[in-house]
Amino acid sequence: MLAALAVLTGIASAPVGAATDARSAETFTPERLAALRADGKPVFVNMTAAWCVTCLVNERVAIGTDAVRQAFAAGNVTYLKGDWTRQDPAITAFLRQNGRDGVPLYVFFPANGGQPEVLPQILTESEVLGLLRTS
Repeated sequence: MLAALAVLTGIASAPVGAATDARSAETFTPERLAALRADGKPVFVNMTAAWCVTCLVNERVAIGTDAVRQAFAAGNVTYLKGDWTRQDPAITAFLRQNGRDGVPLYVFFPANGGQPEVLPQILTESEVLGLLRTS
């Protein structure tokens, strides 16, 4: 219980600049993902929920950093975010297609139809940056 409180306190006190900017993410829909994939664009999908502490931490320390945002921009990576707070059926289907029954789920789809890569549930900034460098 104390560990969870410490994590939540850390999230609340983290600098606002480190948070994922909602304007940088598009809302996930299967149709939008399919359209981006058909256009050969790289896509980073983040499936999250408001109650998911792991999701919130990952967004602060690994996805929402300036370095990752700059790498997304430099690589023309579209960032799609799905909110599973109310267990949306389309997101549930996407989770199951990727072998998960819950969040967090992070999937990177490289450009030009490359094989998608499911990332671990606990992310680091260097892990995300490394993935973007090798794609």
